[in-house]
Amino acid sequence: QVQLVESGGGLVQPGGSLRLSCAASESIFSIYYWYRQAPGKQRELVAAITSGGSTNYADSVKGRFTISRDNAKNTVYLQMTSLKPEDTAVYYCNARIATLSIWGQGTQVTVSS
Repeated sequence: QVQLVESGGGLVQPGGSLRLSCAASESIFSIYYWYRQAPGKQRELVAAITSGGSTNYADSVKGRFTISRDNAKNTVYLQMTSLKPEDTAVYYCNARIATLSIWGQGTQVTVSS
């Protein structure tokens, strides 16, 4: 069974940085996404990266977050800098190819002083 395992969440002060990781059990996916869901809000797309390395970001994180992938390790990263309290959410990795879409279990990111 194909799985995604996320790691790297935690508590950080405003202005701080975190790096999230999403490791896939198989190297079959063509595109990866990072989503987040804050309490009482809908899940929103944060960033995306294709197999060719093309990226896309939500306006709210442009210039602060960077998505990258290491195909040799089947791992996608989300480097988050200049974190704000409004970035607090559960962050989910999503990987897709054709009609297959797999979600990770989520990792909590809390930005607070």
